[in-house]
Amino acid sequence: MVILVPFLLISAVFSRVTILELSVPTGSGGAAAGQPEYTIEVVVRKAGLELSNGRSVVAAMPKEDGEYRYDQLSEMLIRLKKDYPEKEDATVLMEPDIDYDTLIQVMDRVRATELPDGTEGADEGEDIQRITLFPLISIGDAP
Repeated sequence: MVILVPFLLISAVFSRVTILELSVPTGSGGAAAGQPEYTIEVVVRKAGLELSNGRSVVAAMPKEDGEYRYDQLSEMLIRLKKDYPEKEDATVLMEPDIDYDTLIQVMDRVRATELPDGTEGADEGEDIQRITLFPLISIGDAP
């Protein structure tokens, strides 16, 4: 017991905790009068990933060799960010029994992506540019 207390105090100093702010989507409220707001939803299913605008599926990315196609998801999200540069929020919806690791990987891809810098003379893989896509993520259950 005498050794346990100092050990816990010392380990508390060295541990690092990262907290991500998430929100749960609400059914209340609505878009303001005028132009309807575009909704970005990434639905994670056992069969693959779906990208939705809240009303219909925009793109379906089935699993390939049992793996989710995260690179294709990133490409689609980059296109959406170019079309809606002011948009900062997205919703990740999951079916039951989806691995926690899959949730984290999808959230990482929705939040940001890395692209080659594209400057001339740069070797492949040297200069990486990190692009923030949709940092405000809500999570929920898939319909």
